[in-house]
Amino acid sequence: MDRFDALKAFVRVVEAGSFTRAAETLHMSRATVTQLIQQLEARLRVRLLNRTTRRVNVTADGAALYERALGILAELDDIEAGLPGAAALPRGQLRVDMPSPLAALVVVPALPDFHARYPDIQLDLGASDRKVDIIGENVDCVIRGGELTDGSLAARRVADLGLGVYAAPSYVARAGLPNHPGQLHDSAHRIVAFRWSGSGFPYAMHRGGESAAVQGRHVLRTDDGNAYLAAGLAGLGILWLPDYMARPHVATGALLPLFTDWHIDPMPLWIAYPPNRHLSRKVRVFIDWIAELMAGV
Repeated sequence: MDRFDALKAFVRVVEAGSFTRAAETLHMSRATVTQLIQQLEARLRVRLLNRTTRRVNVTADGAALYERALGILAELDDIEAGLPGAAALPRGQLRVDMPSPLAALVVVPALPDFHARYPDIQLDLGASDRKVDIIGENVDCVIRGGELTDGSLAARRVADLGLGVYAAPSYVARAGLPNHPGQLHDSAHRIVAFRWSGSGFPYAMHRGGESAAVQGRHVLRTDDGNAYLAAGLAGLGILWLPDYMARPHVATGALLPLFTDWHIDPMPLWIAYPPNRHLSRKVRVFIDWIAELMAGV
């Protein structure tokens, strides 16, 4: 039995709560993972996991080993990276997830620079706005905008994204040009809503001593950033956008900025990761690179 592989398999089963999901993320067969755990239990002469038909639960001995195993695996990674004969650059697969517009418009175009710096990192990129189970899906880190709602994760704030309010010329021609955010409550106007933000804008708007919180009526609510933008470009309603998403469409006249004398609080952008995992070098350099990249956006 390779004790290193056995510990890795054990940690993944605990985190995933399933032999099948652990095997998938480790690129092993389920039988191999099962055999490694059985051999580990036989060597230690303790039961580490309780198996049921629906769930795998860790025993008290298993919980104690899990905490120690995290430190052991992290220490092994650091030892390997620090050996004089080891590769100087971080390497291995890195699994990240981020909103699809951020991936398409900012991160992917800049990846040649990242891979020039770190040619031995293989990036497995998920581009979606869905809520990712970081631990269960064995994702190293996720990038998300807005306020973090999962207090169980560690996070680093890497940017504050400027926001604006926009509408397509076709929308303005049909519904008229609003001069005050309060007009979005009128029957003539509609907004496009993003699902996590409720039915309106998630941030207050300010002008001098005046504030406005828009909760207009929507014709569409979506949980995908690309669909949200497409709805605004199609004239379905007024939308708020980070500057990086709006800028190219404002330049072509496909979107018109609204309420330019009003200020919207910026959207925080976070990189979140499991708090009990050692941050490997490949994760650390990716987080630093993202922070550097977003500073120029």
